[in-house]
Amino acid sequence: MSTSSARARLALIALLSATTFYCFYKSRRLKQLSLNPNPSSSPPRKGKLFFISQTGTSKALAQRLLKLLASNGLAFELVDPSSYEPEDLPKETLVLIVASTWDDGQPPPSAKFFTNWLAESAEDFRVGSMLLSQCRFSVFGVGSRAYGASFNAVGRDLSKWMRALGAAEILPVWEGDVDDGDIDQVFEAWSGKLMRFLKAGVAENGVALGNGVGVDAEGEAEYSDVSDYDEEEEEEETVVESGVVDLEDIAGKAPSRGTVTVAKTKTNGIVNGKRDMVTPVIRASLEKQGYKIIGSHSGVKICRWTKSQLRGRGGCYKHSFYGIESHRCMEATPSLACANKCVFCWRHHTNPVGKSWQWKMDDPLEIVKTAIDLHSKMIKQMKGVPGVTLERLTEGLSPRHCALSLVGEPIMYPEINTLVDELHCRRISTFLVTNAQFPEKIRMLKPITQLYVSVDAATKESLKAIDRPLFGDFWERFIDSLKALKEKQQRTVYRLTLVKGWNTEEIEAYYNIFSIGNPDFVEIKGVTYCGSSATSKLTMENVPWHADVKAFSEALALRSNGEYEVACEHVHSCCVLLAKTKKFKINGQWFTWIDYEKFHDLVASGKPFDSNDYMAATPSWAVYGAVEGGFDPYQSRYRKERHHRSNQ
Repeated sequence: MSTSSARARLALIALLSATTFYCFYKSRRLKQLSLNPNPSSSPPRKGKLFFISQTGTSKALAQRLLKLLASNGLAFELVDPSSYEPEDLPKETLVLIVASTWDDGQPPPSAKFFTNWLAESAEDFRVGSMLLSQCRFSVFGVGSRAYGASFNAVGRDLSKWMRALGAAEILPVWEGDVDDGDIDQVFEAWSGKLMRFLKAGVAENGVALGNGVGVDAEGEAEYSDVSDYDEEEEEEETVVESGVVDLEDIAGKAPSRGTVTVAKTKTNGIVNGKRDMVTPVIRASLEKQGYKIIGSHSGVKICRWTKSQLRGRGGCYKHSFYGIESHRCMEATPSLACANKCVFCWRHHTNPVGKSWQWKMDDPLEIVKTAIDLHSKMIKQMKGVPGVTLERLTEGLSPRHCALSLVGEPIMYPEINTLVDELHCRRISTFLVTNAQFPEKIRMLKPITQLYVSVDAATKESLKAIDRPLFGDFWERFIDSLKALKEKQQRTVYRLTLVKGWNTEEIEAYYNIFSIGNPDFVEIKGVTYCGSSATSKLTMENVPWHADVKAFSEALALRSNGEYEVACEHVHSCCVLLAKTKKFKINGQWFTWIDYEKFHDLVASGKPFDSNDYMAATPSWAVYGAVEGGFDPYQSRYRKERHHRSNQ
């Protein structure tokens, strides 16, 4: 063999060796990068290891895992969810959760706020399905099979909510049984699989993990064989029928198969010849939306603005316009039924409908007492939430205001006056909203702190199209309700909901009905889009911008020739307030706020009084055009990140 031939062969061998080494290096590098697809010059964020624990088992397991992670050079932070801000989750890239399930399939109290935030975000169309798209996660559940169907419900729910928000699941949910004596072995097996992924950057099926959950060959989500849960074997439920509501009213919102089981009953919900307003189907649907049902026809629910002001993050528009303390406001109704099927109904018509009271009636005193009790329990769940101080929490446990506008038509309740008396004697102010279909009820109503009439349209045709009323003489009832409002001496409000393409061009028609009811105030608010529904054709194109609401309000005020002026705005709620100029603007200062203590003193006196007797000055930050936009400067503004899937 010649010298030149030998040299050529050696050169070829060296080249092949270098190529092999380079390919091996690149393959290892790509695996490392798969855990961080968007590398930057800044140091990587530490992974979060959450423990949801009541007796300490989950915490002990999490601490064991933390040591294992550290010994493998993986930086994680051990986190108690009670001290974590859930709105920071979109910033996380790697999350591990060891979660126990407590009574009735619920998380321990310390994790209530964290899990509620995830559940509400997963159900809220406004949040976006890509909120956690940069996050990878895995869940290990700790529970007891003695609890049957609720075994490890929290772990499963956490997995479901995280995936619904776009997070990628590293491993399917693994479940340990504290009563079987094998939880340590199961946890070690899960930890081992987890380590292999974290070090190699691949899912357990051997392929690099993208933004979707690992699936098996048939396309079904993979679950650990540790679980005995089988959705395919759930029993079929039997739904109680009722003459109270037809299928149209609960279209698309009745509990789905496998969600709720209702036993048959011979009484069909009828007690003493009267039906329960809230049938099992309606109850299940409303409870799923977060309502606390009181008796057979009432409800209470904590408002997101109540939570917000408890945390020092600002109040609702009623705080800006009228000075209510949002963290001390109870949202309730004594009648979940309504006489309209409005196109923008934010309950998707899951509540019953009717033209008269045809149901069993609960005692007003019991309704008030139970509402306050349930409200207080919901407030207590905010204890320990970031931003909630002991002072605000204590104040929140003693509600000073009741918004009788939760859902339905509260004025239908035959004992509405007694219920209002029960609230006022506790020095709880009242804002009551009626849909202008029961004029006789308005006339018989005792003094309310502030009485609203929903004026959703200004012509007969558009009112029929938007409100879809049950009454054939709906327009006559509407006009008569406005006339009844004019007779009231206390504060009165027209409540306008603007729906682009439906009622935003009716400036002249709206002005023409001002004189019929002669309201003190006109609230103008953009419609809130509540997602698609079989009962509504609204889309995001029907939702006006705040600039649209301002333009409409200014045009309406101008058309009134100075009788009304734009007084306040709350930009966050897309809401603007018109007020009577001569009555509520004194020496250039607006007086739209309420002296609530004075109101209660006037009610207790039993003497006649009017809206002038309990008005208070409006602060400068709430006045229309202020740089604060109606946001209380004594609160801390928190701007949420929005993550919506691109249309492209």
